[in-house]
Amino acid sequence: QVQLVESGGGLVQPGGSLRLSCQASGTIFMFYTMGWYRQAPGKQRELVAQITNGDVRNYADSVKGRFTISRDNAKNLVVLQMYSLKPEDTAVYYCNADKVVGTWANYWGQGTQVTVSS
Repeated sequence: QVQLVESGGGLVQPGGSLRLSCQASGTIFMFYTMGWYRQAPGKQRELVAQITNGDVRNYADSVKGRFTISRDNAKNLVVLQMYSLKPEDTAVYYCNADKVVGTWANYWGQGTQVTVSS
């Protein structure tokens, strides 16, 4: 059973930084494109950043230049480093694993709250 466990959320002031981590277990990490999504109250879940097993990165326009996604395949870890946070970044952030090798599968973490407020 694939498990994704997020950590690192919290309360931060505008302009601050946070680092979200997602630890994967129960699978071959390299078989997956890893992503971070977020969902704010009353809004649909949206893609924030994605990194393929070939280290190709994709970012939402709203976070380009402020967020960086990375992965450590030896540790089964994906990290979202967030800088210059804005109140509109407030949301629950979810880790996602999208299987791109073999039979398709898709998994979500439980989410971690990020609140940007003064």
